Amino acid sequence: MIGVVDYGAGNMQSLANALDHLGVAWRLAESDADFAECDRVILPGVGHFQSAMQTLVETGQYRRLAAFAESGKPLFGICLGAQLLLESSEESPGVDGLGLIPGAVVRLETETVPHMGWNRVRPTGESPIFDAGERDAHYYFAHSYVCDPVSADHRLAVTQCGTSEFCAAVGRGNVRGVQFHPEKSGAVGLQLLERFAR
Repeated sequence: MIGVVDYGAGNMQSLANALDHLGVAWRLAESDADFAECDRVILPGVGHFQSAMQTLVETGQYRRLAAFAESGKPLFGICLGAQLLLESSEESPGVDGLGLIPGAVVRLETETVPHMGWNRVRPTGESPIFDAGERDAHYYFAHSYVCDPVSADHRLAVTQCGTSEFCAAVGRGNVRGVQFHPEKSGAVGLQLLERFAR
């Protein structure tokens, strides 16, 4: 069973539609009992780092997500959800992230911000997120900030916009995240979600 964390940061319907299309069993993960029934969890999101973290703390989801990650079960962040996995963000100075992956979220240094559209994603090595047949596939992005992990080992993929290259996927052990939206990336995005669901 996949748990999906809804903390009011939008994009829930697109993800729900994608999971339903794949025939994946999922539920909203809102309580300790919900998390206990899930063998993997998705943290989606579109919005502001500070507002998201405030909601996660106030609802107890911060604690539940930390415990879930500590259990060794797969946790997968999408867009803002991926950014929340890190320690901090330039979008919200002084606000702590989940701190599950060492690093910070930084503002994009591209010609156009926000960055919106399809970009080729290049895995930086072997990764459980990407299948060999999906290497250099195109995914849909919509963001102004990007993950900047401390360790190069936690940078699972990169993409390029103009002359700027930036991180497209992060991961540390069972905790992983992507800056793009697989649920809005057509067949290749659905394949990525299906692989996570297995």
